Amino acid sequence: MEFTHFDDNGNARMVDVSDKDVTHRIAIAEGTISVSREVMDAIAGHKVKKGDVLTVAQVAGIMATKRTSELIPMCHPLSLTNAAVTFEVDGDACEIKAICRAVTDGKTGVEMEALTGVSTALLTIYDMCKAIDKRMVIRDVHLVEKSGGKSGEFRF
Repeated sequence: MEFTHFDDNGNARMVDVSDKDVTHRIAIAEGTISVSREVMDAIAGHKVKKGDVLTVAQVAGIMATKRTSELIPMCHPLSLTNAAVTFEVDGDACEIKAICRAVTDGKTGVEMEALTGVSTALLTIYDMCKAIDKRMVIRDVHLVEKSGGKSGEFRF
């Protein structure tokens, strides 16, 4: 397998997508944060002093999708047509799953945008709740599916 982010001399480079076709591209990523019962109860009861945790994390995740190329050096700046962050809360297991869906019509995929959105949403939950308990664990951040582009469909 050839690494496309290196030139013939081994130097890092942005991949040239000039000759690629514009296609409709979608990526969905997810990840989970495990929290203590105290943190889960505070989130569910809207008792976190910094505000509504899931709403702030949702906005942070969406904002992050739009700034991915500023954080990941070889990512192309993309004009997203949609970005959404949702949560699945399992109160019994004290876990919150974040799901990010990113969409564009472009020459390169939105996988990194979806992954950045999920990561930032989870980090925002951590940040907002760390005063209650710092033992939260973020795990299993991964691409769930993607469509569009030369490589076609992917499902985890």
